[in-house]
Amino acid sequence: GPSESGGGGASEASQGVAGDDLDDAEALFWRAICYRDEEGVPQDDTEAARLWRLAAERGHVHAQNMLGYFYATGRAVLMDSEEAVRWFRLAADQGQAEAQNCLGDCYSFGTGVPQDDQAAARYYRLAARQRHADAQCSLGRCFAEGRGRPHDDDEAFRLYRKAADQGNARAQRLLAICYSKGQGVPRDDKEAARYFRIAADQSDVDAQFKLGLLLNRGGDGVPQDLAESARYFRLSADQGDVNAQLQLGVLLRFDYDGVPRNLAEAARYLRLAADQGDTTAQYFLGLAHLKGLGVPADASEAARLFRLAADHQVPEAQFELGRMLCEGYAD
Repeated sequence: GPSESGGGGASEASQGVAGDDLDDAEALFWRAICYRDEEGVPQDDTEAARLWRLAAERGHVHAQNMLGYFYATGRAVLMDSEEAVRWFRLAADQGQAEAQNCLGDCYSFGTGVPQDDQAAARYYRLAARQRHADAQCSLGRCFAEGRGRPHDDDEAFRLYRKAADQGNARAQRLLAICYSKGQGVPRDDKEAARYFRIAADQSDVDAQFKLGLLLNRGGDGVPQDLAESARYFRLSADQGDVNAQLQLGVLLRFDYDGVPRNLAEAARYLRLAADQGDTTAQYFLGLAHLKGLGVPADASEAARLFRLAADHQVPEAQFELGRMLCEGYAD
């Protein structure tokens, strides 16, 4: 989240909240932190926002950034992207790295300002020069995708590594992808697995899924390990990743060394993916209902699921639905 640095500390401020000079922007800033974090006073985001506004209007850079964050997220104030941009810009123009990064995001996604890749990259660069890890990562994406900067895989890799070395999970995942695809660095599945694992162990949902895939198939210097693959798929799936839900659902339909067959669990994960609109999961769940694999046999539910997948051009689902129609099991 936005930076909270600004001198002093929340514990110091909480000791003298009642006597703080309300004309002093620094005291206002830390008093707001106390209300937000329930340090010596009741938790009150609305009061925190009011105090940050007073400090921000006096030019306090970190209060401006925090107020921008509240407007961007609708926390204690009505969500207002343009107002968020206004406060982020005031803080960014004073050199506040978090605000520069947030303003880069606003331009990247067209939130509160017209979408502008060059402006996004410019603000990311300003923050990245201050070693802001998220900004380094986002600027790396600009180079990797040729958005606002010339396409340059080497520069993307360099920036990802800088952010990854600071513990940034997204950068660690993107660095792993570079190693797995040989982008900006020679391909190295072993290094890819290492960085995927570091990010996955920080609960990065996509890194968990991608490590599961790599372990599922194995790679150069990475032995196949279906038990570990299933473990990482499950971690990702339980965070809602539709691809991991599908892969785990399919894996559990069979009996592998270290991954015993579990048709009920397979159907449960396939249902989660199917409910998110995954057409392959809809097809496999349709088969489960058709044959009573882990769920009660239910021809009408099988036909419904096959139809959903068939409408999205899944040929196996079209075949099964056609067969059911011919045999009179579906309308």
